[in-house]
Amino acid sequence: MTIPVLPDRQPFLSRRMHWMNMLDLHATDRPDEVVITSEKGEQITWGVFHRRVQALAADLQARGVQPGDRVLILSLNRSEYIAALLAINTVGGIATPLNSRSVPRELSYFIEDSGARILYVDDMGAACAAGIEGGHGVEVIHFDHDVPGIIEAGGTPEFLDIDENSIAMIVYTSGTTSAPKGVMLSYLNLVSQMIPIFRAAPPPSEIPEVNLTVVPLFHIAGLGFLTPAFFGGTRIVLAPPQVLGNIEALADLIEKEQVTSMFLVPTIWQALCSLPGIKERNLPLRNLSWGASPASKETLQLMRDTFPDAQISCAFGQTEMSPVTAQLPDHDSIRKMGSIGKAISAVAVRVINAEGRDVEDGEMGEIVYRGPGFMAGYWNKPEQTEEATHDGWFHSGDLVKRDEEGYMYVVDRAKDLIISGGENISSIEVEQAVAAHPKVADASVVGAPDPKWVETPVAIVVPTDPADPPTLAELQEFLADRIASFKKPTRLEILDELPRNASGKLLKHVLRAEYGK
Repeated sequence: MTIPVLPDRQPFLSRRMHWMNMLDLHATDRPDEVVITSEKGEQITWGVFHRRVQALAADLQARGVQPGDRVLILSLNRSEYIAALLAINTVGGIATPLNSRSVPRELSYFIEDSGARILYVDDMGAACAAGIEGGHGVEVIHFDHDVPGIIEAGGTPEFLDIDENSIAMIVYTSGTTSAPKGVMLSYLNLVSQMIPIFRAAPPPSEIPEVNLTVVPLFHIAGLGFLTPAFFGGTRIVLAPPQVLGNIEALADLIEKEQVTSMFLVPTIWQALCSLPGIKERNLPLRNLSWGASPASKETLQLMRDTFPDAQISCAFGQTEMSPVTAQLPDHDSIRKMGSIGKAISAVAVRVINAEGRDVEDGEMGEIVYRGPGFMAGYWNKPEQTEEATHDGWFHSGDLVKRDEEGYMYVVDRAKDLIISGGENISSIEVEQAVAAHPKVADASVVGAPDPKWVETPVAIVVPTDPADPPTLAELQEFLADRIASFKKPTRLEILDELPRNASGKLLKHVLRAEYGK
């Protein structure tokens, strides 16, 4: 076994609590041990991965990237994606992963808002970038065309001491306005996710821990599980894109790679556990984590019946808290069905009324948080940062009730967020896109139950010409280059007028009651 020689560093620097330091340590201690099984099946060791990250970091410095510069990533999950995240952070840059289904108009906003000058892409990301008028001066690095040469050339970056309180990532979230907000997360924010991950971990076993990453890496659920994996030395298996729409292929991958832990939205767990012959397979799954949308009692019971020896836990949170704030443990998954659980250790939770006073158990109030995952703020949005973080608490906008045992239940989303297949959709963003159609005089969007995606957007419009209203097909075609496909309404309702109060404010609760069912 060959021990790689790492650059000279002052001893105290090795105590830094971030994942670049963990990569250095693992590359020294276990260089021949596999850290990533790529989406192509490549077994990448700590030593090899470390050299790739170093080469990418040296290339970024050669391109002039300085500490604090934003570097975007628009790609499907792949090993180079993770390498890019670490390389960006190694040179002090701020990694900014973007929704892989973004359209050119959305990408233009992200480039302008972040002020980024570098963009990593795959083929899909490159096609999106090619659709931007003027290009915004961003330099594009293609994972397939450019990165292999960069890695082959090698290189060692100039060493920088990165403080744990500096910003590691900007993660864009839909929020409740048409302009997505960039959540600034520090290295300590990301490290804080070790608490819920390790708390939910099953008892020690002789079987090595292997985590399957199915969730997109641009999503905080994917990023939130990634950093603790580096601290724990867990092997990461990246699911190929074709697995996402093929449950049998997903089961084959779990069996082949002997996956022990993974996070899925309830709809995917339901499909996996319903697969014929699933119980007869050699699947060592022992930690089943779910979240992003509610799970039915039938789904939870099916998970329990399919994997009786595994631990089943629900993770709840928000990007602004890095993200996990509450967990529903295995032993209460059925007894407290519908609950998001209790606050995790190191996260303080209050449930407050409009005046900021704590409510009694059983009363509805807004849940607010404080803890090590608390974001540094919204990028370039000081007013919205102040609104969300005043009094030293993060105000989530989620309305909950807490029972006498301390278990919390979400009863409404004050921010009118639609959660479809685990993806957050801003109803206001979709409304403004729909309202731009020439046949639409007024519009609103609400979420309605969907058997596959849990929720789906419903467009409620007042036509410009009552005799010639838009059709759903016309609307979807119009939205093709304006919003990502998963945000498009799947149902259309035509009204003579939208309900509004005397001051003209839209009465959205009336629309939800009528069409959100």
